[in-house]
Amino acid sequence: MRLCLYVSIFLFLTGLKAQIAHPRISPKTVNEQELGFATIKVIYSRPGVRGRSIIGDLVPYGRIWRVGANESTKFSNNTPIYVAGNKLLPGTYALYAFPQEKEWEVVFHANTEHWGDGREKYDPAEDVFRIKVIPEAIDTLKENFEISFDRIDHESMDMIWQWEYTRITIPIKVDTHSLMLVEIDNQIKENPSAQTYYEAGRYLQEQGKTPQKALDYLNKAIQIGGDTYYFHRVKSLVEAELGQYDQAIRSARMSMELSESLGKDEFVRMNQKNIVLWEEMLRQD
Repeated sequence: MRLCLYVSIFLFLTGLKAQIAHPRISPKTVNEQELGFATIKVIYSRPGVRGRSIIGDLVPYGRIWRVGANESTKFSNNTPIYVAGNKLLPGTYALYAFPQEKEWEVVFHANTEHWGDGREKYDPAEDVFRIKVIPEAIDTLKENFEISFDRIDHESMDMIWQWEYTRITIPIKVDTHSLMLVEIDNQIKENPSAQTYYEAGRYLQEQGKTPQKALDYLNKAIQIGGDTYYFHRVKSLVEAELGQYDQAIRSARMSMELSESLGKDEFVRMNQKNIVLWEEMLRQD
């Protein structure tokens, strides 16, 4: 009798050790995206359609959804950001959703410890905020649930959820410009080089902000560093933005000549196109 008990215990323990490791049917994914000076990361699992009816069926209307599979989906940001106008301080949050046919509620939730959707333990009092989003129908089947980022610039982007024939778009913004102005001031004080002034002017030109200030920076870059094809290239764009087309043409010609001497064919072509455009603008004046 005792021998049978020992054998049973041995077989039980051996069975525990012999469990087979296998890949998840909904694999884990990490998506990290820079936005200005911010870094945003989403960790989630990607369930597949696999011939099933998803939104409104497998993912029922009116009930909490974990935004993926397995553990709750985690959203992290290392600087303050704005999600659909709501300020989100640096941290890690769980993402949840309450789908409806015509409108979804998306939740940024402070408690990241729930498994899955945390249906039994989920407490709305721990929500950081909720936003309302209108779902969009898409024509092409999205087999695996996906969270991606698109339409990215220095200060904004969209977080996009897609699964089956449904897309959700969530706008995210950061105040990169204010931080960048501080960075420009600091760098000019600490390292007032031609490159510093050029990068400051180029940033303002790319953002379409304070063109006269951008021109001052670019003139300073040329004064310190001399003539370069890219200094004059950006200077021409700022002058055109200010409506100074004759000066813009002169700067573009200087950039074109310097580009030709260095074999920078793409800059030659870009300058040629701008010169034609700005000469036409002068004729219209």
